[in-house]
Amino acid sequence: MNILFIEDDPMNRRVVKDMLDVAGATMAEASWAEEGLARIDAENFDVVLVDLRMPGTDGFETIRRIRARDDERGKLPIIVVTADTAVDLRERCLALGADDVLFKPVAMDALFDSIGRVLASRGGGMIA
Repeated sequence: MNILFIEDDPMNRRVVKDMLDVAGATMAEASWAEEGLARIDAENFDVVLVDLRMPGTDGFETIRRIRARDDERGKLPIIVVTADTAVDLRERCLALGADDVLFKPVAMDALFDSIGRVLASRGGGMIA
């Protein structure tokens, strides 16, 4: 399983990478949205994790730009990983095309459950 995490905080990326390593998943990193979008153009991913609050292009716009694509990459499963706890945040993210929303700090079982649910709903594999 190949996962891209678009997140500006290196500590958050490391924590999630350590969790995914336990499951044998590979995690690519992008520290800002434009870098992540370029990686989506150049590489194949099973899931994209995206933070909402990043400098420059935020996670909302990143989701919009992924979903606006008219190729298979526009259908990539997207899971938002955020510290934002606004009341309507989950609904906003899902309306934009995110498949799930996780709140920081992310627990390993919540991360694995989310990835498994998203992939299962799309007919894909499960994470261990």
